[in-house]
Amino acid sequence: MRLLLQERPGITLGVYWPFQAEFDPRPLIDWLIAAGSAVALPAVIDKKGPLEYRAWRPGETLVDGVWNIPIPENRQIVVPQAVLAPLVGFDRSCYRLGYGGGYFDRTLAALAPRPSAIGVGFELSLLETIYPQDFDIPMDLIVTEAGVRRR
Repeated sequence: MRLLLQERPGITLGVYWPFQAEFDPRPLIDWLIAAGSAVALPAVIDKKGPLEYRAWRPGETLVDGVWNIPIPENRQIVVPQAVLAPLVGFDRSCYRLGYGGGYFDRTLAALAPRPSAIGVGFELSLLETIYPQDFDIPMDLIVTEAGVRRR
């Protein structure tokens, strides 16, 4: 993951706070900030709408959001150049399964310019197909412990 991010110095990366057994991207945050990049965490504002990305740095106050997932208290809204998305499942065409709320697909469809979408997870989550729907947006990249898949 770090090699991919080194190709984009000064980026604002949308990360996520890990939930259940998702890949934990928090170790990347300090490294990104030290390298001159910034991070943003998503917040659910409308359960039927896109996510809102809020700028955040370690040490800044977090509050409980939906499902008690921490979100930045400070509402400094940013549009990241790339976003990480956790993979509950994924297929060879780089479509992903999340927890079924549709937040991530709605967010990618709404953000302008559209950020690069990087799915992160574990190889054991590879499925033959997720049977994508019309509203599903494929990831540009999928990163697992086995390597990187590009769309």
